Amino acid sequence: MQFASNTDKRNHRLSKSKLKPSHTLQFYSQPPVENISLEDFERFAIDRLKVLKGIENALLRYQKNSQECENEIKKVYKTFLPNVARQELDNFDAISQEIRKDHISHFILRLAYCRSENLRRWFLMYEMEFFKYRFNQETPKGIDSFLKNNNLEYIPIPEDEKASIRTELIHSSPMQNGTTVPSKDYYKVPFTEALDLVKLRKIYLKNGQAYVPRDDLVTIIISVFRANLSHSLAMASKALPFLEEDDRLLPKLSNLSRQYIGKDYSAQPATGQVLAGDVDGLSAKSFPLCMKQLHGSLRENHHLTHGGRMQYGLFLKGIGLSLEEALRFWRDEFTKSPNIDNDKFDKQYAYNIRHNYGKEGKRTNYTPYSCMKIIMSNPPGPRDYHGCPFRHTDSDLLRQRLLSNGLSSEGVREITELAKNSHYQLACVKYYELVHNVSDAGFAINHPNEYFEESQRTLGANRHNTRFVAKRTGIGSHTTESTGNAIAVVLYLQKNYCLCI
Repeated sequence: MQFASNTDKRNHRLSKSKLKPSHTLQFYSQPPVENISLEDFERFAIDRLKVLKGIENALLRYQKNSQECENEIKKVYKTFLPNVARQELDNFDAISQEIRKDHISHFILRLAYCRSENLRRWFLMYEMEFFKYRFNQETPKGIDSFLKNNNLEYIPIPEDEKASIRTELIHSSPMQNGTTVPSKDYYKVPFTEALDLVKLRKIYLKNGQAYVPRDDLVTIIISVFRANLSHSLAMASKALPFLEEDDRLLPKLSNLSRQYIGKDYSAQPATGQVLAGDVDGLSAKSFPLCMKQLHGSLRENHHLTHGGRMQYGLFLKGIGLSLEEALRFWRDEFTKSPNIDNDKFDKQYAYNIRHNYGKEGKRTNYTPYSCMKIIMSNPPGPRDYHGCPFRHTDSDLLRQRLLSNGLSSEGVREITELAKNSHYQLACVKYYELVHNVSDAGFAINHPNEYFEESQRTLGANRHNTRFVAKRTGIGSHTTESTGNAIAVVLYLQKNYCLCI
């Protein structure tokens, strides 16, 4: 009973926190109460999503808590909240605007990522990492202010009390010694709120209280953050039907979890053009496995189902295949089938190709599919070859296909292990490294066309063949169409108390 009682008391203290967000670090216990434009709504969400994706990439590429990982997270943090990250707290107006952006963007993504267990798990994991990084950057004064603002009654013990238990504190952990203990602040915390540290035997216990050094306080705070955000995400998913009242907002939230935030590949490359006759050679050298699989199936069967034609056709458009060359490429291959002649191709397939290039129907200039879209939507059926091979292919079949591409057994084992653990894009990066014989690609793959550009650059295509020049880009800007309409975010975020921590 004592365990439950202390937990209830801790949650009660948090629920009593009614302050507006003023500290640079937040528990996000209160939803925003203001109007913002749809343009800002989407921009805030995209900017925060870039941070979480950046943290994900850093943790996948580097060892956790390594200097390289810290540097990558610091980079995306400074891009998102530059003044807060630099601790330039004298610039009050800029800091206030960044706190506002941080606050609103968290709640937007909370709504976008509460729709399924997988999305909730992903959002919770990387929000925790973001919070942990920011907490560790705080000054001792900033931490004390944060604890006070959130009614977390963790107070450093006085020096005389610390001196009286100095020996016990030294023996409480291998990390403590006679030199470090006097220079550290220790907090007295109910031991039921420090169970993770108790399990690791890192702290001193006395009379039901845990004496936690400031360096380990983040473990307790993260535990509180995780428990409350996890509960809020589960409850928020039950409030989603209220969003159906406004058809402007729900589609934006639904698309955020599949949002691609890199370079825009909808426009034809500014330099050079790929010809129909170039595709075979490029496929062998520079296509990601998903597109190589589609190309091989097309050459073997002289046909692709609609999902395959969309995924592969838009990819070819993105690498520089013009409409005229696309019609030639698809016509030459499809008419090799005894069931399709030129007339049938023109009637059944040519329209869709022109449609993808914005020459038919609504004249929409369709964008090549990103990795996230391929992974999360339209899974392939029995006769299909589209999708992500690392996500949609059986492990044994994936292993067989990788070996047929000339990869080593050890490399194949690494890739299949990554795919088994749902690290599909990291598996693609490993595939890239093995195919191109590089030890560290130095980038994360978020788009098949990005793989192609990096491959062309690695192979030196920008020097030897001016038709295939690729310029390196970082995280691209995301353009949105401004609606000019204002929406009351509070209508959605505060309509139910369950959206609060």
